[in-house]
Amino acid sequence: MRVLVVGSGGREHALLWKAAQSPLVEKLYAAPGNAGMAALAELVPWNGDVEALAEWALAEGIDLTLVGPEAPLVEGIADAFLERGLKIFGPTQKAAMIEGSKAFAKELMQRHGIPTARYRVFTEALEALEYLEEVGVPIVVKDSGLAAGKGVTVAFDLHQAKQAVLNLLSGPEGGEVVIEEYLEGEEATVLALTDGETILPLLPSQDHKRLLDGDQGPMTGGMGAVAPYPMDPATLRRVEEEILKPLIRGLRAEGVVYRGVVYAGLMLTREGPKVLEFNARFGDPEAQAVLPLLQNDLVELALKVAEGRLAGTGLSWREGAAACVVLAAPGYPESPKKGIPLHVPEPPEGVLVFHAGTRWEEGRLVSAGGRVLNLVGLGQDLEEALARAYAFVPQVGFPGAVYRKDIGRRALRAR
Repeated sequence: MRVLVVGSGGREHALLWKAAQSPLVEKLYAAPGNAGMAALAELVPWNGDVEALAEWALAEGIDLTLVGPEAPLVEGIADAFLERGLKIFGPTQKAAMIEGSKAFAKELMQRHGIPTARYRVFTEALEALEYLEEVGVPIVVKDSGLAAGKGVTVAFDLHQAKQAVLNLLSGPEGGEVVIEEYLEGEEATVLALTDGETILPLLPSQDHKRLLDGDQGPMTGGMGAVAPYPMDPATLRRVEEEILKPLIRGLRAEGVVYRGVVYAGLMLTREGPKVLEFNARFGDPEAQAVLPLLQNDLVELALKVAEGRLAGTGLSWREGAAACVVLAAPGYPESPKKGIPLHVPEPPEGVLVFHAGTRWEEGRLVSAGGRVLNLVGLGQDLEEALARAYAFVPQVGFPGAVYRKDIGRRALRAR
């Protein structure tokens, strides 16, 4: 099979790495890919035009496409491929609205009884500000559209909440914000494969969104992740029965067949798991922690999803744990410095390196984005996985690298 992976981040490098292990694969392509992905696949220049990429895939005889990031899904890449008879792992544009519009997702959850925080949607700043005065803090303000994981403000004072609203609604093109109640508990992620009927939850994981240790600093796209997160079996069953199944059934009842991976970002409250957000793709960096533990053939699974043949499939997992530590560029997330020379030695056994914002420049590996490298440690338990990942950090030549030193602390505490 000729397999294409769409995207250029650490998640896509992990997808490509996992796909490369499949005996079904004859040749791999990545569009546009990054410096690390170039070692596994032929890189395809791509400017984000989904129709153009679909035409290229048709001409090249691509047998299966795996989509990493959310933007092309929301723009309808799956529709463009399906219209040409091409197989693709990723939801259609209508299905991807669970991520493309937080307002749409909240309304869908309300219609189908999926537990989530109480909320209101606003397009007018004055109305939103008056509502904030009424409900007070703590409160959560979210950009309803795509924000690469950075469009959320958890406000503990009213000024911060109001400023977040004004930032989102005062632009010339307007906007839409979701204001929702603040939920207390532990955050976790459950990813699940689905062909629109069958649902296969993957190992629970936990992302670390804030830039700095102790969950301080600005929101980022994710500074690290661990898997499995120690979620008790009863809670995991509730996630499947009360959240994932109602979502897929609800979409189908409304005429939308969801095929791909569903990301359920959860708050584990005293009342049970509640949805913080749905995403229409693998998490980044959750995928970098979960995929190395998966023993199944990813290409075979993705093909079953694309063809609606997931029923009867079981998942097999490697024993132990994985921990991903993200190395980001100085200035991330506001203004990451690019062009920093990098030196990435061959990792020791039990350590994987997934590239994100990297490129080759005049024969040198340099930084080319905010999150630059993902160091993944594998171990018999989370302590060993974390020790291996962190032991490799000083061996990587990356002047000024920003990274958290407390990845996994909440998962260790939750056991």
